[in-house]
Amino acid sequence: MTVEQFDPKQTTTLDTPKKVLEEQAVEVQQAKSASNTAQNSTERAAKVGFVSLGCPKNLVDSERILTQLRTEGYDVVPSYDDADLVIVNTCGFIDSAVQESLDTIGEALAENGKVLVTGCLGAKEDEITEIHPNVLGVTGPHAYDEVLNQVHEHVAQPKHNPFVDLVPDQGVKLTPKHYAYLKISEGCNHRCTFCIIPSMRGDLDSRPVGDVLGEAKRLVNAGVKELLVISQDTSAYGVDVKHKTDFWDGMPVKTHMQALCEQLAKQGVWVRLHYVYPYPHVDDVIPLMAEGKILPYLDIPFQHANKRILKLMKRPGSSERVLERIKKWREICPELVIRSTFIVGFPGETEEEFEELLDFLREAQLDRVGCFKYSPVEGAAANELPNPIPDEVQEDRLQRFMAVQAEISAAKLQARIGQEYLILVDEVNELGIVGRSYMDAPEVDGKVYLSDDYDAKPGDQIWVQIIHADEHDVWGVRVED
Repeated sequence: MTVEQFDPKQTTTLDTPKKVLEEQAVEVQQAKSASNTAQNSTERAAKVGFVSLGCPKNLVDSERILTQLRTEGYDVVPSYDDADLVIVNTCGFIDSAVQESLDTIGEALAENGKVLVTGCLGAKEDEITEIHPNVLGVTGPHAYDEVLNQVHEHVAQPKHNPFVDLVPDQGVKLTPKHYAYLKISEGCNHRCTFCIIPSMRGDLDSRPVGDVLGEAKRLVNAGVKELLVISQDTSAYGVDVKHKTDFWDGMPVKTHMQALCEQLAKQGVWVRLHYVYPYPHVDDVIPLMAEGKILPYLDIPFQHANKRILKLMKRPGSSERVLERIKKWREICPELVIRSTFIVGFPGETEEEFEELLDFLREAQLDRVGCFKYSPVEGAAANELPNPIPDEVQEDRLQRFMAVQAEISAAKLQARIGQEYLILVDEVNELGIVGRSYMDAPEVDGKVYLSDDYDAKPGDQIWVQIIHADEHDVWGVRVED
């Protein structure tokens, strides 16, 4: 039962979009070949290489750019080979992600020579052009029109082919067909001292709730079985527009997280919430989870447990209040799964404060946890704080943190043995079925493996009894519905 496990240091969503793009490129080429045969045409369509880095929010930006490129007749490929130019959608969140983005730009320049850069790191044009002066152009995040204009400038728009230049209602997706990210807002009003995202993506800008629900319906109609609600701050949805009432399907709907969840629940698919800040009104969505309307899963970035460190981070809350709320949530919805992210080695963090964080982990018993060492990314206000933590101390604390969480995760997964869960199949490979339960989000959480069982396809939902677990994944056997 050897599998490739999730690396908690992973910073981007590169692997899945690349795989999906490869599959799409084959499908599009087959369609074009058939069309060219029918029309006796040999004209080559303009090709755009595309690399998508960063978080799911950036992935959605990639999908929108790709949708427009495909609409205009460009061939999109996940490689540099034979491409007329390459677009690199970058990440600028932490130093390791910045370096990965810069390395990818350099690789694209070396392999192709014609590169457009967009995404979060694009907000720091000078940093990019200083290292890579030969890039054709740089734009920031969610700069859809600017990217398309730059493409038009360097690669002529293909002649329209009505036989193959068709884009489905849901647009081009970089996720497998059975799940999709649903971005409900852009930007963030918080000014956490470790984060530079607001300087790149701006303040909170909530999408009209009618537009969000319309997109959700199109995705479901296209076969999506799981909607992953994302934003920079999902709990703040609608704050910028004072939770105004919009209209969807002839009915008034408030621009508010709870109202949005209530409407998404009517789509009849899994609805999973990500990036949920612990505002008081989060309490109001827990009953929806208990009633089975949305998945009992919360992704909440707690970041730390010590009151002083949280204040330095400009993060609200205290560990005592958080623990009380978690207890209350679990009383309302015992099936609730909580994932969170934390930062260790924040400037000035003492050994005692770090130990307090470990005590919080043991008390909170979170199901899934990610952890980063504090990264002094350029522009972060926390860089000015005194007493930076040496890298070797940061690394030691990261390893100790993950060791504590590994014990917690292993015990929680052991408790699943003998239980039955509905799983969503992600793939079927040479070893068998690979899927996820409601407890597991794609990319960041664990998997459910059915060894030597191949009778399924991606997007199928089957009942499974868990028979084995390690600290990250579980194995099961199929049971009758």
